[in-house]
Amino acid sequence: MALKKLFNGLQDEMSAMLKLSKYMSHPVDKGDNSEYCWIDWMRRYLPKRYSVDKATIIDSKGKESNQIDAVIYDRQYSYLAFNQNGRLYLPAESVYAVFEIKQTLNKQHIEYAASKVESVRALHRTSNPVVYSTGTQSAKKLHTILSGILTTDIGWKDGFGKALKKELKIHTGLFQIDCGCALNAGSFFYDSVKQSVIIGTAQESLVSFFLQLLSKLQAMGTVPAIDLNAYAKTLTMQTSKI
Repeated sequence: MALKKLFNGLQDEMSAMLKLSKYMSHPVDKGDNSEYCWIDWMRRYLPKRYSVDKATIIDSKGKESNQIDAVIYDRQYSYLAFNQNGRLYLPAESVYAVFEIKQTLNKQHIEYAASKVESVRALHRTSNPVVYSTGTQSAKKLHTILSGILTTDIGWKDGFGKALKKELKIHTGLFQIDCGCALNAGSFFYDSVKQSVIIGTAQESLVSFFLQLLSKLQAMGTVPAIDLNAYAKTLTMQTSKI
């Protein structure tokens, strides 16, 4: 099977899954179905070192983010998750990327996604040295958490043109949107340093987005090793002599 045909098959599969949302009359049902489709797709095709879930992010200082539609996070070095009445809480150190999931890519949803990622990037993250059998590796420098928006369609008449580029330039720093995929229209990856955007076509939107995402995740390496003592300080504990 040719690689291009395989990629096209994956796109058709995702398109069929998301198409069900169009026939759901209730907005919450539409949103839930879209979130499930994107999360399920990433779980199946991302390397197993990455986990994907809807979650709220917390830090060692007691702060928390808004609820995030899809979080790509690590299980090995920073896995410390709490499930409270069906709501998942993850430590900020474990996060690679966060995504907002909507039906349409437009100005309003870009702004909303930017506020969501800011609530995550503003959290405090720790980083501990990692002990191996051959020695100790110094604490990892904190990476920038990747942010994106995932939709089925795009609302701008010019597609991934001036309107999108204007929004990307406006949202900087903690509010920056790095990437996105509108399944029926295309995908984008934004380079704020070079002030350039890589655009994927409508026919290859999902695959071009996915390959760029994998490249960004590879460049991050692993997440920092969490300082569990920093989280333990929020507890009331006493030390006494024996």
